[in-house]
Amino acid sequence: MKRSESFTSARQLLDRWVREFNHPSFIESDPISIPHLFHRKQDIEISAFMTALIAWGNRKAIIHTAKQWMERMDHRPFEFVMNSNIREQRMVQKIIYRTFQGEDMMDLLFALKQSYTLYPSLEIPFAEGFKDQGALTGIDHFRKHLLQFSHHSHFEKHLANPQEGSAAKRINMFLRWMVRKDDEGVDFGIWKNIPMSQLSIPLDVHSGNVARHLGLLKRKQNDWKAVQELDQQLRKLDPLDPVKYDFALFGAGVNQAMDIRA
Repeated sequence: MKRSESFTSARQLLDRWVREFNHPSFIESDPISIPHLFHRKQDIEISAFMTALIAWGNRKAIIHTAKQWMERMDHRPFEFVMNSNIREQRMVQKIIYRTFQGEDMMDLLFALKQSYTLYPSLEIPFAEGFKDQGALTGIDHFRKHLLQFSHHSHFEKHLANPQEGSAAKRINMFLRWMVRKDDEGVDFGIWKNIPMSQLSIPLDVHSGNVARHLGLLKRKQNDWKAVQELDQQLRKLDPLDPVKYDFALFGAGVNQAMDIRA
């Protein structure tokens, strides 16, 4: 098969998978179901960011843990972040997920409070960085913003650093949730100052394997260089909304729909 024919076949297959997985039925079994519990912008941001930070491993366990956090916050995460006392925070601190420990939760709550004291939305420190080199500098700018506040060194490992080569899958996923907007209503599209065209793919094992199978990614490691390589290919498929293909790559990988002849 010629390269142009292979590329066309990949596009057709990915577009089909986007239609299959970018659907409201996707929400219930995905971590994005947590921010969908809320309507206030800041509640959506906080619940989404907290959930994204632990979005590795078993999806049911991720959702269960995040739901517990929301319950301990009385389903008012923004109010909790801004007004809770130490005793109330320790009730949330008790719920841990793998390497995200109670100490990390206390650092996160403190950083979020300081951020919202400075800005009305988490979008602002991201958007300021996006003006330079897109997601690479956007994530770096936000990371430095949060880490300027007092924290334990262990907390830093939960904020991926693409400047050091990390694919930053969880933060890119959070950005997709906040920025992307289409008629399906899975992603929120509540951030208006970051173009969808500048988003980067939330690369993980599943999406990386499918991308390699389709000939869209050659790099073997799932790192930032691989993100850049795959971004370049996906922007050829849809320059305005390249990360919509996260639904296709991740959904196909999880469901093992790997036959490009299908």
